[in-house]
Amino acid sequence: MNFNRTLLAVTLLSTFGLVSTTASAAGFQLAEYSATGLGRAYAGEAAMADNASAQWRNPAMLTYLEGTQVSVGAIYVDPNLDVDGTVTHPTGSYNASSKDFANSAVIPNFYLSHQINEQWFTGFAAGTNYGMETELDKDFAASHFGNEAAVTTMELNANVAYKLNEQFSFGGGIRYIIAEGHFGATAPAHGCINLSEQYCHNIGGTTLKYMEGDTTDWGWQFGAAWQINKQHRIGATYKSQVDLTLKGHAEGIGFSPLNPSKKINGSMDLPLPATFELASYHQVSEQWAIHASLNWTNWSSFDKLEANLNDRSNAEMVKVENWEDNYRFALGTTYQMSEKFALRSGIAYDTSAVSDKNRTITIPETDRTWLSIGASYDLTKQFTLDGGFTYIIAKDADITESRGYESDDIAEAIGGQFVGTTTGDVWLLGIQANYTF
Repeated sequence: MNFNRTLLAVTLLSTFGLVSTTASAAGFQLAEYSATGLGRAYAGEAAMADNASAQWRNPAMLTYLEGTQVSVGAIYVDPNLDVDGTVTHPTGSYNASSKDFANSAVIPNFYLSHQINEQWFTGFAAGTNYGMETELDKDFAASHFGNEAAVTTMELNANVAYKLNEQFSFGGGIRYIIAEGHFGATAPAHGCINLSEQYCHNIGGTTLKYMEGDTTDWGWQFGAAWQINKQHRIGATYKSQVDLTLKGHAEGIGFSPLNPSKKINGSMDLPLPATFELASYHQVSEQWAIHASLNWTNWSSFDKLEANLNDRSNAEMVKVENWEDNYRFALGTTYQMSEKFALRSGIAYDTSAVSDKNRTITIPETDRTWLSIGASYDLTKQFTLDGGFTYIIAKDADITESRGYESDDIAEAIGGQFVGTTTGDVWLLGIQANYTF
């Protein structure tokens, strides 16, 4: 497309080969920033300071990291997502099913922290907060409502933290985001346009709407920590919303009826929502600690996808979304079995970012339950290996399209109404190496 997209591809490939996947948190959000946190279902993250990765969730945690530390790792995500339903159209009734239509991925990360003096600390982080990709079968009978969707992001953070005293610490950072995305809908084999009451012109296989683009943008984050006493700590952190404008092109019969393959330059706005986390850490005994988190994501900022095309004055609707804010509750524990070996476990519940009405086939968002286990082993006083495993159970959810919006109704007139159910689960496996200089 353009230089930004080329830069994005090079960056992603050079940074351990990042690829997109179906989101394992709400919406198209990714929680997988470290294998350490994965083992406890990311419970208590804004109050935890295991290694240099702690700055990703709360930059104030840098004040708990001595010397210079490096953490590097990756998490493998294996989603198993199915949809099963029926399309009803004047030309007949069609089975609309697709198995395992979300792609697997490896999500890498890199973190560096450095203690400047007793009060000032700095850090650098590379990872991702958002990403998803769904691709339905080419012969999927409900492809007129959308048969592909993807968001890929890469994020670089520069952080600094200040230790006010033994109780209070503060931290903040600048976020640089590289992103691309696309959405597409194609007429199914039976799809047609009514030219009269007696005749329906078949347009099976024709692109109805497709939009893609890429961009770079900036955001910020701020965090604080309160060390109540040696055994108890509370942390809070906030990440700003980033309003992306993906610049690229659109094509399809919905944008250019007479020439569906014509590429029209334009842009599409995509918000990366603001997030907030409140977390706690409690050392119950020398061996046992418990930790908890409450997370909020402002998904209500994601209300629609529109194409702002250069050759027209008004925006063209791509897809109405109308998402809602979501919450995540997590509880975890760490048990120090020996001086070198620690075990972790956790459970979390993610509420859906969409109502039953607004659930779509391309992003079949639903409630999720996380079940996690993990471990750390100190090979030396300076070198530690972490591992984590999580199984996510996605709640079965019904989908009906059209949802009553004008753009949906137009798609239904072409290919019929879809009624079905989505089911699925996700497996996560992560490893991480940490070194203190």
